Amino acid sequence: MSNMQKSGRNPKAAENDSTAILDGDPMLIEERRQHILAIAQSEGRVRVRDLSKALGISQITIRKDLDHLQGRGLLHRSHGGALPAQPGALFDPTLQEKEKRHHSEKVRIAAAATELVQEGQCVMLDSGTTTTAVALALKKFSQLTIITNGVNIAAELTGTHFDVILTGGIVRKNSFSLVGPLAEDMLAEMHADILFLGVDGFDLEIGLTTPNLLESRVNRAMVGAATKVVAVCDSTKFDRRSLSRIVPATAVHHVITDTNLPKEIAEALRNMNIELTLV
Repeated sequence: MSNMQKSGRNPKAAENDSTAILDGDPMLIEERRQHILAIAQSEGRVRVRDLSKALGISQITIRKDLDHLQGRGLLHRSHGGALPAQPGALFDPTLQEKEKRHHSEKVRIAAAATELVQEGQCVMLDSGTTTTAVALALKKFSQLTIITNGVNIAAELTGTHFDVILTGGIVRKNSFSLVGPLAEDMLAEMHADILFLGVDGFDLEIGLTTPNLLESRVNRAMVGAATKVVAVCDSTKFDRRSLSRIVPATAVHHVITDTNLPKEIAEALRNMNIELTLV
């Protein structure tokens, strides 16, 4: 008689026991799930393999945790991991909060962005922390014309020899950006050689999105005013949707992001004839 038969337990029961062992104490399970949720909210994404390694538990258990959190409406499952739930994607964090996220990636993205710029060009920058990093990296040039709706970006460039044009409009306190009809009307009269556009969400089907409707309208006007549109955003922005669509993905000519971008998204971008730079 087998050990399983001697104990009076069937294989299905053993499987359930194994799962219970992987999960652990109920109180610890909830603490672990809250920890996972906190990482997703602060980083913008969690990956099964990274959580498994960091927490020292199996990927099966991590997937169960993510499924549980999705069932509670706290996370949205994606390939290989999860994103903050859709209501969280609509959250509009402050510029200071965004500055703390993925700083090293933003610096690398900014350095790559400057390689697309030539001396004497007109460069357009929307507001945001990644585009602020681009603005700082552009200081290596001697002569550029900069058009921006970012009040902080204009301030950063006041000590250069650049011609800095700040759009009119209403100041949004969260992002230090100028929005509204004045900004849109001014951009309708402008032309830039290249636009560096930061986004809160980049979904291949929906397109580029941002939490604020007025911001999306100004961003759309910027796209219409630029010869070349370059999306600059870290990999956590992909497979995410926010409230207001700026433009479809096909309106973008080039994407600069970090090497954590999932391979299937990279392949999809290239299939859409979008140039891709991974840093």
